[in-house]
Amino acid sequence: MRLLFRLLSLLPLSLIHRLGAIAGAVAYLASPTYRRHLRANMALALGEREAARWRWAAVAAAGRMALELPRIWLRTLDEAVTMVAEVRGQELVDAARASGRGIVFLTPHLGCFEITAQYLATQAPITVLYRPPRQAWLQEMIERGRQRASLHLAPADLSGVRGLLKALKKGEAIGLLPDQAPKMGEGRWLPFFGRPAYTMTLAGRLSETGATVLLTWGERLPGGAGYRIHFSAPTAPIEGDLEQRAAAINREVEALIRQCPGQYLWGYNRYKRPKGVEAPPLATEAGNGPGAA
Repeated sequence: MRLLFRLLSLLPLSLIHRLGAIAGAVAYLASPTYRRHLRANMALALGEREAARWRWAAVAAAGRMALELPRIWLRTLDEAVTMVAEVRGQELVDAARASGRGIVFLTPHLGCFEITAQYLATQAPITVLYRPPRQAWLQEMIERGRQRASLHLAPADLSGVRGLLKALKKGEAIGLLPDQAPKMGEGRWLPFFGRPAYTMTLAGRLSETGATVLLTWGERLPGGAGYRIHFSAPTAPIEGDLEQRAAAINREVEALIRQCPGQYLWGYNRYKRPKGVEAPPLATEAGNGPGAA
């Protein structure tokens, strides 16, 4: 796998994205479970007609996401960010930095979520939350690709949370994926496209620090032309108690996804029931209702 990653890192992005579309289709056709999750999640969020319209775009996007990682991780930071063709909303980032309060960047599984932190690391230090993989070789690749001079990693545990809070206290930026399914005790059952999803509360808790909350995602441009990075402010204030804040963040993520549903990672089992977590509201006894594992 190391050799394959190195070979992929040498290919032009246009070829990687063509190969990725093929790989995505193969994975979709070969895995009934993945296919079921993707189709069900898309239909729930978009309706059957819109889901059918965007399905193959989403299948291709998932494959592109997997194959583009080596080209980002195994290149220098300067080489990686040359793939950023356009940035929208940079003035929001500049204003947030000028306030000196720290910034919480929320980056859902939409588009190329790896490129956003790389781009931000060229401007100022940023600490990003991540969950270490089980495979040692992949852990090595992640650390090599994400651990830049100004891009710091915080594992998804208590020490990592402390690292995020420390960065915010210094007025620095942090980043995390708010739609990542948390472990038991780290979330609440909250609506996500109308269905209960075990939602992390950490993003809501970090919004209580007084830091500026911004949403960001990296849109893949056609033909492997690079990425367009989007920064935006929440459409409504992130306020209230912890549960209200987490629910508000879910709504913000939904709004981002609707901007480009063909680039969301619909096959991710967002509605899974983590081990040890009580069943969500309205779950069926058969285990096929919302939140079934």
